[in-house]
Amino acid sequence: MYFYGIDTYYLILVLPAVIFAAWAQFHVNSTFRKYSKKTSENGMTGTDAARLILTQNGLGHVRIGSVAGELTDHYDPQSDTVNLSESTRDARNAAAVGVAAHEAGHAIQYAEGYLPIKIRQAIIPATKIGSSLSMPLVIAGLIFSFRELANVGILLFGISVFFQLVTLPVEFNASRRAVKVLEGSGMLSDEGLHDAKKVLRAAALTYVAALFVALMNMLRLVILVNGNRRRD
Repeated sequence: MYFYGIDTYYLILVLPAVIFAAWAQFHVNSTFRKYSKKTSENGMTGTDAARLILTQNGLGHVRIGSVAGELTDHYDPQSDTVNLSESTRDARNAAAVGVAAHEAGHAIQYAEGYLPIKIRQAIIPATKIGSSLSMPLVIAGLIFSFRELANVGILLFGISVFFQLVTLPVEFNASRRAVKVLEGSGMLSDEGLHDAKKVLRAAALTYVAALFVALMNMLRLVILVNGNRRRD
């Protein structure tokens, strides 16, 4: 539905989700910076925390690498490397320790064969194809009144939505693993543990926001295609 050339479905459905996602990203960045200003009591760095957790779980062979940027930390299963960002690797604060512990949690997930992460890894190729083809197919289907083609586009977009859905338990579980290890290891004081939890909760919210955006985009596409069919 358009009003004076404006896509009202985008304004009603997608835009609020996009604003929420932008706020979630701002929230995690500001939370991380807030707690990264407080030096950890034992002087442990993000690298120290990741190495200790990996070793305790029989993953001493996993490499710890570096990656540019802030909060660009990730685990690469292909190279079996926990890549820590400039803001985490050598930082001596609870925020960095929490993020590093989270990434070590992903390495443990792969080592244990955690089902959701295996599913997410398996659908990455399909997700890339779906994300690149879905919108062109939907647009072409709408332009040429070829509803079946538009529906194929929606189904392909659905793969991206499913990827975001599967990502939630993966990220939540990695954070739970991180918190459990931090609680029992003595790496952080009670205050430091509180700070780390705050950062991990803020980070988890960004994945919820990403799923929300994907769902609202898909709902908009479904409404647009069905609306076009009724006009036909």
